[in-house]
Amino acid sequence: MIYLDNNATTQLDPAALEEMMPFLTTSYGNPSSGYRFATRIRQEIDRARERVAALLGCDASEIVFTSGGTEANNTALNSALRHEPRGKHMVISAVEHSAVRRHAEELAARGCEVTEVGVNQDGDVDLAEIERAIRPHTAIVSFMWANNETGVLFPVEKIAAICREKGVLFHTDAVQAVGKLPMRLGESAITFLSLAAHKFHGPKGVGALYVSKRVGFHASVFGGSHERGRRAGTENVPAIIGMGKAAERAAECLGDEHERVCAMRDKFEATVVSRTTGATINGRGAARLFNTSNISFANIEAQAALLLLDRHRICCSAGSACKTGSSDGSHVLRAMKGSAPDGGSLRFSFGRFNSNEDLEESCITVPEIIEKLRRLSEPAEAGSESRSKTVRAQL
Repeated sequence: MIYLDNNATTQLDPAALEEMMPFLTTSYGNPSSGYRFATRIRQEIDRARERVAALLGCDASEIVFTSGGTEANNTALNSALRHEPRGKHMVISAVEHSAVRRHAEELAARGCEVTEVGVNQDGDVDLAEIERAIRPHTAIVSFMWANNETGVLFPVEKIAAICREKGVLFHTDAVQAVGKLPMRLGESAITFLSLAAHKFHGPKGVGALYVSKRVGFHASVFGGSHERGRRAGTENVPAIIGMGKAAERAAECLGDEHERVCAMRDKFEATVVSRTTGATINGRGAARLFNTSNISFANIEAQAALLLLDRHRICCSAGSACKTGSSDGSHVLRAMKGSAPDGGSLRFSFGRFNSNEDLEESCITVPEIIEKLRRLSEPAEAGSESRSKTVRAQL
């Protein structure tokens, strides 16, 4: 298998698994209990918190463990709207992940005003437009750090500085950015930041929310006094330990991984575009994550391409893993292009455990698959729906 879907999830780092194992077997105590057996486990949770904080460049006290990026995103928005007395208005981008976008829709149904700021054809935002969208009663601005589909990077530090100048809270969904970009949140105007361990070779089902010590915080999950009263519920100890180790490994690998994976991504894009007619790299004109390549191929159906690539043991996606099976298509590409894209778009995302052999085989197979689909599509002249049915039948 050639796994090129690292933006969906990543392989668990063996070092993280090794540190998790004792807490799945012998060190099973509840960290909130009062005896020494539990105290040692509490100390390991604190160590994990320090490792995550070191990766983000902040104080350990500013880290709140969650069940993942979705909970962290929801919690940040809820906290801001409860904390801000001036009003119930929020600003987001048109290309946010569904964990922010869908929650904003739910908040709007309950009376919150939501302003969406669009992007240009490269997927980038206009800082002046963001500034104009902020109102006197705006509670929070939320812009993702790195887009999960295209890899396009938003200038979050600049956006955060605008928000600080206007006295508005700022949140960034950094699920795709943490572990890939150097961060120094202690020197930043960012108020909240969300992350998920499984995006940087940690386990699934665990994440964290950075809450700046400069602001107040309102919990979304109530019960016991866990996480210093900020998130009730017995901690997922093995996953937290694994995330801590994965964060440490990410910090160690950051420089070398960036250079190596970026070289793989660039070679892949250059080869596929040169060997495939009608191939366009989405977001190429903007700053992007070093590992992400979203390519539109004219006159093909993305789902048919995924089917054939899967048969050749290549794993990629047609966008966000959270949208798989949806008939809506990519809201990110629609926002960039102004309409539904013509043809199919595939996302290839490289990672730490991809090899040069993976790259070489993908550079050969992907163009061959696209051209095969084009040949299958040519005889069908009765319209796109008939063409799609013909292609699927022949596959």
